[in-house]
Amino acid sequence: MSKFKKIDTLSIIRGTGIVPVFYNKDIELTKKVVKACYDGGIRAFEFTNRGDGAHKVFEALISFVRAECPEMALGAGTILDAPTAALYIQMGADFIVSPCLVEEVVPLCNRRGVPYSPGCGTVSEIVRAQELGCDLVKVFPAGTVGGPAFVKNILAPLPWAMIMCTGAVEPTQENLSAWAKSGVTAVGMGSKLFPKEVIAEGNWPAVSELCRKSLEWFGRQGQ
Repeated sequence: MSKFKKIDTLSIIRGTGIVPVFYNKDIELTKKVVKACYDGGIRAFEFTNRGDGAHKVFEALISFVRAECPEMALGAGTILDAPTAALYIQMGADFIVSPCLVEEVVPLCNRRGVPYSPGCGTVSEIVRAQELGCDLVKVFPAGTVGGPAFVKNILAPLPWAMIMCTGAVEPTQENLSAWAKSGVTAVGMGSKLFPKEVIAEGNWPAVSELCRKSLEWFGRQGQ
């Protein structure tokens, strides 16, 4: 069961603005990555379902997050069918994310009061997701479909839309400022927030500091 009510999870995502996207089969390493992000001010984190037994890592991770990162909403990403969404929701996922619109996942999440953010790349897909009841729509791959300009153009006819962009998001002032100015609700950021050499060295303060800087550049106040 998710820790937060749907409206509260959406508020957390909007408030933090930056949602790290991460997967690793090493449970202990993943815990350290999440804690480093939390220490840097991040309050929403997407663990991606991308490896064999990923759900086992998530099960251990969510227990850790509940104890050590109490203000964090932990979601599950790369969800491609309703049974997998149900599995993660049963383990406590606070939100569900897909790289595409999977319509069978929508009623499941709505029934359980869990935000579902499907990946969309066109205006028609975004509107369809909204019709189904998706409050926060994920634009993916955001860089390929047009970047910040795409979001700005979408919000002209759909000013009520809440959009989270993933893909082509970088932890730099220029990049994050451009996304923020587009009117995007939040951005998802993967490997560039976790440089391989930094993770290999276990330099968690460096990850925390990059998160803090990214929040400042995006215009959100780090904790």
